[in-house]
Amino acid sequence: MRTPGLFLQIFFGLVVTSHSQTTAQGGAETPTSFVDNAMKLREEVLFKLEPGGIQHSLTDTIPGKFFWHTSIVTTTFWIGETPGGNNPIPNESSAWDSNWSRNYGGLDLPESGDRQGFLPAKFVPRQNPFYIALPYNDVSGGKTKPEAAQIIPWFKATFVKSGQSVLKGRWLAVRKGSRTCYAQWEDVGPFQTDNWEYVFGNDRPRPNLNRGAGLDISPAVRDYLHLSPTDTTDWKFVEASEVPPGPWTLYGDNNTFVIDRRKREQIAKRQ
Repeated sequence: MRTPGLFLQIFFGLVVTSHSQTTAQGGAETPTSFVDNAMKLREEVLFKLEPGGIQHSLTDTIPGKFFWHTSIVTTTFWIGETPGGNNPIPNESSAWDSNWSRNYGGLDLPESGDRQGFLPAKFVPRQNPFYIALPYNDVSGGKTKPEAAQIIPWFKATFVKSGQSVLKGRWLAVRKGSRTCYAQWEDVGPFQTDNWEYVFGNDRPRPNLNRGAGLDISPAVRDYLHLSPTDTTDWKFVEASEVPPGPWTLYGDNNTFVIDRRKREQIAKRQ
C-alpha cells in the first residue's frame, strides 16, 4: 500500500500557512477563504492518492483490508433537513447528537445557490461537511447494544464505556466511477437502525421507500462525486491513516485531521 506521507506534509504545510495568515489578520475563516486558499491546491496533491479496495472478511481489521459494498443506492440528506416525502424524520438532531444542527453552525442546505464550494454559503461549519449515515446504531436506550462487541471490527480497540458510540466519526470511502470521496459517519439511516448484517457483513440493504437505499450522504459528498439526488455508489470503511489529503480534511471540530493539526500548532507555539 502506498503511503501519503509526503503529500500530507505538503498539504498540511499549505493549509497551516493559510490558516495562520487568516488568524493573524484578526478575521475568522470564511467560505470565500476556503475556496481561495484550499481549492487552489493542485489536484495531484489533494486527490491523487486513494487506497485500493480488496475484499476481505468481516473480522479483518488490518488497515486497508475492509471490503467494498458495491452498487448501493445512495441518497442525499443534510443537517437541518425537515420531514417530507420519503424522509419521515427531521435531521436537526442526529442519532448521537441532540444538538447536531446547532453544533454544525446552521443548516447544511443542499441547493447550489445555498453553497459555496463544498461549504454552506452563509457560514463556516464547525463540523466536517463530509458526513454520511448508515443503517446501524450501536447504542440503544443509552446503552451499548449487546451484539456490538461481536459485529463491529474495531470495537475492542475503541470502546470506552457503555452508551458511547464507537461508530460516530468513523471514516469511509465512497466511490463513483473513477472518483473517491472520504467522509465521517455521523448519523444513522436511511430508515433502519439495526441492519448490521449489511453494514458489517455481506448482505444487501433491506428494502425501503427509497429503492432500498443503504447510504445517506451529505451535499459535500454528493457534489464531490457529481451525484444525482438518488444514485448508486460503492463504499467501504477505511482507517484514518488511509485517508488522503482532500477537502474532507479541512474543517470541523470532529475532524481527525483538524484535531491533529491544531495539536501540532499548539506544540509549535510552545516551542
